[in-house]
Amino acid sequence: MPSIDHYENFPVASWLCPAHLRPAVTAIYHFARTADDLADEGDTPAHHRLNDLSEFKHDLVQCFSGAMLKSQRWPDLFAALSQAIQDYKLPAQPLLDLLDAFEQDVIFTSAGQGYRNRDELLAYCRRSANPVGRLMLHLYGVNDEISLAQSDAICTALQLINFWQDRAQDLARGRDYLPDGHTLAQELTFARELMASGAPLSLRVRGRAGWELRAVVQGGLCILDKLDAQQNRPRLSRMDYVRIAWRCWRM
Repeated sequence: MPSIDHYENFPVASWLCPAHLRPAVTAIYHFARTADDLADEGDTPAHHRLNDLSEFKHDLVQCFSGAMLKSQRWPDLFAALSQAIQDYKLPAQPLLDLLDAFEQDVIFTSAGQGYRNRDELLAYCRRSANPVGRLMLHLYGVNDEISLAQSDAICTALQLINFWQDRAQDLARGRDYLPDGHTLAQELTFARELMASGAPLSLRVRGRAGWELRAVVQGGLCILDKLDAQQNRPRLSRMDYVRIAWRCWRM
């Protein structure tokens, strides 16, 4: 199984996450991180990556079929995910959407294809990022349309922030997410607007889950501040975390 020991500006399953949900959150994260690695890490040819993702999808489908045999390549990952599916009745479509987005990444990269406009990029984000937020809301028992829309805005903003902070690395891999005719400054402004539109969700979700959402929102805004200052691949410092905590309290 590819390594999942990556640096993350946006912590997953932190101490703010309700303890009883951490195994499920971690299982979802490991699923997404491993699929991303299959699509992106190393020098494996595109057709091998697509074969790996197809095998990964097969094991996922088996999880939902009720007849899941032990995964040959990812036994621990799918055992944990199967338990989360059983315990919380996780929907299949968001997980399938993630795999579809990773497959698109492989195909676009191998063809040297970019995004002709922002709408195309947002359509990709709807499958690559928004499913994670919707799965989290499912775990929290939140399913109203306003909350789902605000979650989508936060997740898309986070995805875009990750694109822009990793742009140099992506360009080196032959991948460019910047829509044709757009500047990075325009896209940073758009990501900030999206984050602001989704931020009210963090005030409506109660308890520790709401505080974790505040930390995610403020962490994303802090990274945007650093990108606006033209920092390449910014990392959050101890003082940044203090600033984020203060901003969470002030929301």
